[in-house]
Amino acid sequence: MDENLQSLKDAEREAADNAMVNAAYEQLLASYLSSPHRKKVDIINKAFNFARQAHKGVRRLSGEPYIMHPISVALIASAEMGLGSTSICSALLHDVVEDTDYTVEDIETIFGSKVAQIVDGLTKISGGIFGDQASAQAENFKKLLLTMSDDIRVILIKICDRLHNMRTLSSQPANKQYKIAGETLYIYAPLANRLGLNKIKNELENLSFSYEHPMEYESIRTKLANTEEKRNILFEQFTAPIRAALDKMGMRYVIHARVKTPYSIWSKMQNKHVMFDEIYDILAVRIIFTPESRETEIDECFKIYVAINKLYKSHPDRVRDWANHPKANGYQALHVTLMSQTGQWIEVQIRSERMNEIAEQGFAAHWKYKEGEVGEDTELNDWLHTIKEILDDPQPDAMDFLDTIKLNLFASEIFVFTPKGEIRTMPAGCTALDFAFQIHTFVGSHCIGAKVNHKLVPLSHRLQSGDQVEILTSKAQHVNCGSRCAKCRKAAKTC
Repeated sequence: MDENLQSLKDAEREAADNAMVNAAYEQLLASYLSSPHRKKVDIINKAFNFARQAHKGVRRLSGEPYIMHPISVALIASAEMGLGSTSICSALLHDVVEDTDYTVEDIETIFGSKVAQIVDGLTKISGGIFGDQASAQAENFKKLLLTMSDDIRVILIKICDRLHNMRTLSSQPANKQYKIAGETLYIYAPLANRLGLNKIKNELENLSFSYEHPMEYESIRTKLANTEEKRNILFEQFTAPIRAALDKMGMRYVIHARVKTPYSIWSKMQNKHVMFDEIYDILAVRIIFTPESRETEIDECFKIYVAINKLYKSHPDRVRDWANHPKANGYQALHVTLMSQTGQWIEVQIRSERMNEIAEQGFAAHWKYKEGEVGEDTELNDWLHTIKEILDDPQPDAMDFLDTIKLNLFASEIFVFTPKGEIRTMPAGCTALDFAFQIHTFVGSHCIGAKVNHKLVPLSHRLQSGDQVEILTSKAQHVNCGSRCAKCRKAAKTC
């Protein structure tokens, strides 16, 4: 009798599992079919059935069938990053080689070389970055970045994987929660930020913050909830004249309130040494408009700016023109800070629908694949080239390498002009020598001086946004560039 009862319970559990898995997969297919991608459902079905069979009988710590994790990662890739069938298949298969007896060669035979290459990249960099074997894991992270320069989808899917792990972190023991949250905040959130994945970056930061500093997180979340009604009133009062002005112009638009995240608030409290009540930019206003055409959208940004500038006094030092000069991660918008009728400064972000999509989904929103290669004209390609140069160097300690990359990811940006008027994006705090090496390692290693805004300055001169920089070189000159130039380190190390 007991055996029959157990068999009945097992059958019921299996039926419930199948219903859960099928429902999750239907949600994934619905997301994919509603996207603008070419509909390659057959290959996705094939990947799903293959992964489902490979992970059969395996459960996560939460108790649900393991296949729910790859489905969830694939759904994030589709719905939240806007990726296509190759990425969805790779996400569904991303743990197969690591966790089962199948090999990369098996994946290549069944699904082709591109999916196999991405799955191989994901397998190589699986696991954490910190822990007992921190240096070895740092080497794994180097592999991740090296693979990323071959196909950016590796890192995009890895971020999807980490996001789902963070969303389900409560099933892990406390010590693992703290470790995974720390490494997420250290590496994956800034990576998401560098790739323009703003929405995902915010969620990774907040989830990590909630596990690393649970009391502080709950305190700020409670204060945000208690002040919500006051913010809503301010938002309605502030935006009413703006709506009237935009309606009169015949604009098609939506206006949203953007509330600072708990992690962002906490970071500002720490950096500025202020209390919650002293932070005045918790509320921002986002205007998202439908342009008449792609060619006119920047002009329309400024038309909106002129219109709202007639309603409220603007802060002269807080206009940010990322519409004409996008950030390196593709972010494009016009920011202006206005004085409300209550005497409070409020930032207004003006974006077209396209700009908003890129702001939320980053490069994934407008990713153009040509057999998985990065377009030569993208700024992302420049960044990948820089990382590849760092990776070419076998000498630095692996953990030092992580710190170098982390600083690179966190760096805020300035815009610097060449003598011909070309714009170069540089990290804040960079020097004229840094600029020389960004132009080319030969220029950096043979520079003898610099002119900033037509005036001679030392190579250690720190650059400001808007500076025009000319580098003076001599073939006879050799600069000791230290860790800047991989080629020089491989030579006699005299440059």
